[in-house]
Amino acid sequence: AQINKYLLDNNMTADTTVSGIHYIITQEGSGGHPDLQSTVTVKYKGYMLDGTVFDQTSGSTTATFALKGVIAGWQEAVPLLKKGGKGTFLIPSYLCYGPSGVGSIPPNSVLIFDIDLIDFQ
Repeated sequence: AQINKYLLDNNMTADTTVSGIHYIITQEGSGGHPDLQSTVTVKYKGYMLDGTVFDQTSGSTTATFALKGVIAGWQEAVPLLKKGGKGTFLIPSYLCYGPSGVGSIPPNSVLIFDIDLIDFQ
């Protein structure tokens, strides 16, 4: 319900995965898609429904990590992108940090990520 309200309030139209991730591919990219065994290099911004940014890469900085080592929402969202692709992903709390939260992220928070998939191997 929170995600649907956010989309409506911001005049956004998104596709939805079976698990409940709402996403908008803003740049298609080319080539194949990463999978759970991939190591991905990304630029990203993570923020909450109220716009509070909790993590991001800045400038030309990228982050590289094994996809199988991140939250379930990212494991499902990033493979929707192709190399060079960009998207916005609204991820339900049960695919992020759930009822425990983490750091500055309160329990049961819907998280939004703008992700630019630079490369993967």
